[in-house]
Amino acid sequence: MSKSSEPGVGFEFPSYPVSWLKRDVLLFANSIGCTADELHFLYELHPSFQPFPTYPIILPFKHTSLDVIDFYERSASSAASIPGVPKLDTRRVVDGERKIEFVKRLPVTSEEGGKKFEVKSRVLGVYDKGKPGTVVETVQELVDERGEVYARMVGSAFYVGQGGWGGPKGPKTVNFPPPEGKKPDAVVEHQTTPTSAHLYRLNGDYNPLHATPEPGQKMGFGGAIMHGLYSWNVACHELLRTLGGSDPENIREFQARFASPVKPGDKLVIEMWQTGEEKGSGFEEVRFVVKVNGQKVCLSNGRAVMKCVGKKETKTSSKL
Repeated sequence: MSKSSEPGVGFEFPSYPVSWLKRDVLLFANSIGCTADELHFLYELHPSFQPFPTYPIILPFKHTSLDVIDFYERSASSAASIPGVPKLDTRRVVDGERKIEFVKRLPVTSEEGGKKFEVKSRVLGVYDKGKPGTVVETVQELVDERGEVYARMVGSAFYVGQGGWGGPKGPKTVNFPPPEGKKPDAVVEHQTTPTSAHLYRLNGDYNPLHATPEPGQKMGFGGAIMHGLYSWNVACHELLRTLGGSDPENIREFQARFASPVKPGDKLVIEMWQTGEEKGSGFEEVRFVVKVNGQKVCLSNGRAVMKCVGKKETKTSSKL
């Protein structure tokens, strides 16, 4: 069976408008740990003020909402039926893997220059993993009214316990392990707090799984867990701050796989390796791993394409 004939492949979800204000990008930068020496992310009057580059990853959750929304209702209403795939329960879904390509610099507000933005999405594959669940892999593009792409995001959603419907198992995963036998070029610690998820969710991802214990207890997590994309965004920020001089022009791609949950109050330890593998124009491939309290891996397969302009061996940041 060819890839194009597999269930759901190529299916296009209805596109939807998205919008953001300066206040939104300020909140995002603060919630993922941007520091006082990065005012170009934290102060709207800074001459180089701009959104942190991964901000587009939150827009499929936010849409155009200015206020809190019912996460379950939004998920159910926007969940189109994928041809050849059973209806999946959006109340039992977690992130599998995320990648973003930074195509064009994002304006500080979606209204800058009178532009209109929307997110277009299509299915890359739907994979039946048996009893553990089903994986839906999609690509999303943030585009303006002329169709110009600003960010391209590939992600996989894991629908817990919803497999066994006879679908394809999916391709073998591509791994990006750290260089064998090499110590990290930099190690950074990021301390979360019991309310880190409550701040991050104000960006637009109001999944109750990250705010109250009951959903996590039902899913076997023992209580509330951090947004996977919180750790993912924190890791990108720490890589850019540590190796890229906090300059968004020094990162072109970023990706990681969600390996295990993070609890509010955990300490994230990000280990980074420069590979020296040239990607053109001074960019190279960087590998990274994120561990909870320096032990269990929570983000694996970490990979970024960066221009490395600085290296600091160890530092600590926190959100209090």
